[in-house]
Parts: sequence; structure tokens; C-alpha cells
Amino acid sequence: MSEYGIDRRDVLRGLSLLGVTGAAGLLGTTGAGASTEATPFDLHFSVIEQFRPFDLIAPRFVQYDSAVAPRQDARGTLITTGVRPRAPFGTVTVEVRRLDGDAGVVAGFAGDDAAVLGAYDAGTGTVSIEVTQGGTTSVVKTAPATLRAPFGFAVVVNENAVTVLADPTGTGAGWQPLLTERDQVRARVDLRDPAVLGKLSYAYGGRGGGSARLGRVRAGYFGQAGVRDPHVVQHADGRPFVKNGKLYLTMTNAGLGFFQQAHWAVWTLDLADPTKLEQVATLFFARDGVVLGDHAGQLVYDDERRRFIVLMSSWGDFAFNGVHIRHATTRADVLSGVHVLPTARLPLPTSVSSWDPALTKINGSWHLAFVESPAQQPSFVFHPALAAGPRGADYTDGLELVGADLSVDQTEGTIIQRIGGQWYVLASDGDARQYPVYDLRMRKLGTLDAPYGTNIPHPMLVRVNGSWWMPTFNGTQYAEPVLGYGGHGDFILMRA
Repeated sequence: MSEYGIDRRDVLRGLSLLGVTGAAGLLGTTGAGASTEATPFDLHFSVIEQFRPFDLIAPRFVQYDSAVAPRQDARGTLITTGVRPRAPFGTVTVEVRRLDGDAGVVAGFAGDDAAVLGAYDAGTGTVSIEVTQGGTTSVVKTAPATLRAPFGFAVVVNENAVTVLADPTGTGAGWQPLLTERDQVRARVDLRDPAVLGKLSYAYGGRGGGSARLGRVRAGYFGQAGVRDPHVVQHADGRPFVKNGKLYLTMTNAGLGFFQQAHWAVWTLDLADPTKLEQVATLFFARDGVVLGDHAGQLVYDDERRRFIVLMSSWGDFAFNGVHIRHATTRADVLSGVHVLPTARLPLPTSVSSWDPALTKINGSWHLAFVESPAQQPSFVFHPALAAGPRGADYTDGLELVGADLSVDQTEGTIIQRIGGQWYVLASDGDARQYPVYDLRMRKLGTLDAPYGTNIPHPMLVRVNGSWWMPTFNGTQYAEPVLGYGGHGDFILMRA
């Protein structure tokens, strides 16, 4: 897949104008250890792996499979499975083996008198998205399509966006979106509302006057069209989590559309084979009466209080009217399974928007690096900042601004890391195409020697097995002509 060379500033400017219990025993660690390098500037990075994670259904999060479920006749009938996700991020895939006459296929979410479905009609040669409320059905969008059986058919829900895809190869390796719609769906139903989603379940079936022969049907939590914003899961003192030779990290799972369609997940990276990247947890967040896919955050395990600190950015309902950092604490094992966590706004010493939190306890004092953004319209302006609290206080108490780099306005991806026994704040400057390095007073010391790709890749440095690695991402889009901006990027791993 080719790189588009997209600059986030330009894209967002245009869009804005358009209006554990037992966690200590459960989780393995690796010693931080002082490195032999004196400074970050002794590290020289190069790319060792680059690939694209892509799954319409996250492999570990399949909830329904007709191969193991009771067989049901799908001919001309909509089958509701009674199975649903806990958040509006789900997929139904259908093997279509034969369509005779004007037969069709349908999939999505349905209940007694409500449904959100995608359909293919062989008779008219169209795909459509339809919403049913109170027994009344509205077709909100259509597009021409000619699909010849056998083929794969899929409907994905990301927040309130519904996307219909087809795989002409029928192998599951050639998914391409045919149409997508969010605004017209949201005008009729809000799938983020648990009361609404709770009345629907995965559904599929045949349609029309002809005969539809369907094969295997699978449904479950949506995976990703790409990944971005990697942040290593760590202890309060900065040590990364490594268990059974696998490094734990969080990443934003790109959805089929803009930032609201993305969500957050926990992944493991096999240190013996970096191509083995596996999603092990899916995290959603409850606020303001809805469930959202807030993302771009960090997980910190506080050994002293035996709790996870969960930090994330409020991109899940972004509408060009501000972003802020939210937080929660939990004793649940958020490194596996599906979780919906209630969150609150994190009190920060700033009066403007914020995102990309990075939290570490240094010499008894919590330090939080983050992005300050005084404007998102008519264009985005953002720069790195650092706050710190009193020694002995909790991470929510008494944070004061230490400093910020006001000389830059396209810089994000803040990371706190210790290198050679010293602590640094790292960031990513999209204008200069480089990774600035700051001390704990936010004085710029220099830049990392590392390749800088498209978008604004984050400098997530982590020391494992005696080597410095940098997992990051780029701006390569998926099916941008249909889905628009937001479906990026490739996973990139560098090593010094």
C-alpha cells in the first residue's frame, strides 16, 4: 500500500472548515536498568518492520460463528442472533455462496422493531444502508454494485457510522468498502446509547424473491483498518510490562472513517518475532450517557496502590469543539477482555484543549506530559507541555505546569522516558519532520536520529532485552476515496 504523504494539519484544517485483581502476580515485568548510552542522541534508529494490521473482526473477539452455532435457514429471512457487543463497534461477515434471480443479502444489527442494516440487492445492482425505528424503515444511502457469488459481504458499525464492504475473492483477504454513512444514521438512532444498542443484536439473512444460499457467518467486535498512537504499558516508575516474551502496549485502532470511528485496544508485541502483533483487550469508555471509543492514551500500573491508571483523549465524540484528557482507575485486568470504563475529566493546569497523556512517577512526584491545543479551527495548533505534582500526592492532585514549547504548533505524541539514567520528554514535530527531545524543564536539547515518515509518528522509545526499540506508525490511509480521512496507519518498528 503506497504512502499518501498526508499532513494532518492540512487535512484537519479542511475538515474543520467543512464543518486486576491480583495484578501484581498476573503481570510480568522487566527491570528498567540504566542503559549504557549517555543520552538519547547516542541512539541511531532504523526501520526493521513495517506492516498493516487489518481485521474486520478482531481475532480474539469473535462473538458469533454459524459454524458452531445451531444451523438456521437464512433464505429470505432475517436472523437475529441475540448476541451483541457492549459498545457500538461490531462487524458481521457473511459468505455468500449463491444468489439466484433477484435475491439479496443483508447484515448488521436488528431487534424487534428496530434495525441498522446493510444490504445488497442483485436484482437492482445496488448496495444500501437502512435504519428501522418503530417499524418504519428509511433507506439512508445507496450505491451501485455488481457482486458475483461466491463473495464475502460485511457490515461494520463504528460508533454511528455504518459501512458496507465486499470481498469479491470470497477469501476474506480482499475487503473493500462500497458505501458508508454516519450523519443520516445518527439523525435516526444513536447506537452509542446503551438503551438503544441493548435492544439490537447481530443479524443477517437473505432477501428478495430469489434464493440466497449463505455459508459461514461470523460476528464480533470490530478490529482495525490500521493502528496508531502506540504507548507502552508501564509501571508507575516507567518500567515496561513484558510477560512471556511479549511487550504490552496500547494503540488506537483506526476505524472506517474519522476519529469518532476509532477505538482503543491493548496489544502484545512478540519480542522474538515483531511481526506477531496481537490484540488482547478492547477498551471503551462511558461518559455523558453514551459509550465511546476514546483513544490516544496510556495505561500505567501503580504497584503501590495495586491499580491501573487509565488515561485517554476525548476523540470519541470529537466535533471540532475541543479535546481533553480523561482518566479512570481500576483493579480489573484491563490487559485482556472487553471493558467499558466510566471516566472523568482529568484536572490539568491548562485552559485549552489537551491530548496524548504520558504519566510517570519520578522521585515520588507524578509527571504528566501532554499536548496543549489552543485552537482546532480554522486550523489545528498544538504543542507539547509538562506538568508535575507535589511529592507524595496522587496523580490527580496539585498538578502544576512545568513548561511548554510554544515555538512549535504541530507537535504531539508526548512520551516520558529515562535514557542513560536521565529523564526526558519526547515529542513529534510535524512541521520540522523530526522528534524533539526536552529535559524535565521542557528545555529543548536536540532531536532523535530516527526516520520520520508521513503523518505525525510518535517517538515511543522503550528498552527491552538490552536494545532500544521505537514502535510507531505512519499516515497510510485505507480506502480514503470512500471512507475519507482517518483510516491510517501502518505499524512501524524501529530499533537503535
